[in-house]
Amino acid sequence: MPDEIRVWASHGDFVAAAPAGFAVVATSANAPVAAMAHPERQLYALLFHPEVVHTERGLEILRNFAFGVCGCTGDWTMASFVDEATTRIRKQVGSGRVVCALSGGVDSTVAALLIRRAVGDQLTCVFVDNGVLRLDEASQVRKRFERLQLPLVFVDASQLFLNRLAGVVDPEQKRKIIGATFIDVFEEQATNLGRVDFLAQGTLYPDVIESVAIVGQSSVIKSHHNVGGLPDRMRMTLVEPLRELFKDEVRVVGRQLGLDEEFVVRQPFPGPGLAVRILGAVTPDRLALLRRADAIVAEEVRREGWYARLWQSFAVLLPVQSVGVMGDERTYEYTAAIRAVESKDGMTADWARLPHDLLARISSRIDDRVGVAGWRHSRYTGSFTTSRRRLSTTSTGASNRMIARHKLSSRSPAHFLCSCSRTRRWTRCS
Repeated sequence: MPDEIRVWASHGDFVAAAPAGFAVVATSANAPVAAMAHPERQLYALLFHPEVVHTERGLEILRNFAFGVCGCTGDWTMASFVDEATTRIRKQVGSGRVVCALSGGVDSTVAALLIRRAVGDQLTCVFVDNGVLRLDEASQVRKRFERLQLPLVFVDASQLFLNRLAGVVDPEQKRKIIGATFIDVFEEQATNLGRVDFLAQGTLYPDVIESVAIVGQSSVIKSHHNVGGLPDRMRMTLVEPLRELFKDEVRVVGRQLGLDEEFVVRQPFPGPGLAVRILGAVTPDRLALLRRADAIVAEEVRREGWYARLWQSFAVLLPVQSVGVMGDERTYEYTAAIRAVESKDGMTADWARLPHDLLARISSRIDDRVGVAGWRHSRYTGSFTTSRRRLSTTSTGASNRMIARHKLSSRSPAHFLCSCSRTRRWTRCS
């Protein structure tokens, strides 16, 4: 290791005083005990996060500690996880019946494949169209799972979800409503299938970290519809074989189970769907606008070869209307924000430096082609902030970042590009 490396620390981490026998050897503005030592016992402690990608040589530090200090052998593999998970599922489920909530994403699909490997035809998968999916997503999911030969029940509950979401603005309340409604639908389907004992989900460890405080000082960030959004009255027992894995690990499992690479690298999509990418009330017109804008973002990002390089890239519909010019007419329409981030593990992220030509094409296409009942986007903004703790999969309700507007405060560390819908020119705003 070099004498000096750059590391990341959380402002929420705090050691008030060193324990008996330890001497404080380093402090910082936020941490009175940034490092401490007990030379007689050969114990040394530093307050930072080696596991985040922004810490230089963090994995090497962890590897040295695990192998060099603790004597671990490193013989555990994802193939071992597949075998261990299969055994655990068989033991938990026994002769019971399982309904798996399929979202169409990598996580729930990998969970379903593991459960089918463990209990075979005791599994039935249910895909629910909740009315807040992306453009043509429901039909694409059905075709995909037919190819995987997973037993699938398709349920169109879109109107039920939209009725319950009507007029709801708070993103946390949206999550709770969607979580409770999912359970209502799954319990109804379980009744139709006969006796069903278990509900399987593709819950990951970051979902748990955000929704409930389960280890140390982790705190509730937001409720995921499949964790903090589940009602207490649920009668089925949860089966969550991926609950202790991160997204990058789930992708390795997917490859082990034979999933196509194009599907394995699919960008995460939140369970509450477009409901939490619409800031404000969810309406059919707003959903139609966002679906078309989001599809343009996805198409252009793929065309440019950026899709697999990004953790997420998507559009958000803001509750903001602005004046613009379309042709020879004055417009006063909604604003879309574009969010594109890079991440390795979904725990920390940085905004993606997308090419200006790509951003210009996205702007031009949204201006020209997105419209419902004559509505058109006359502006869009970019979200250009760094997430230092946990990357959120949505764009509302997260306290550690913002949606950039046409002006940023002078204290902001970042700039963003905004486009004029008439001239198609990009300028750096401040």
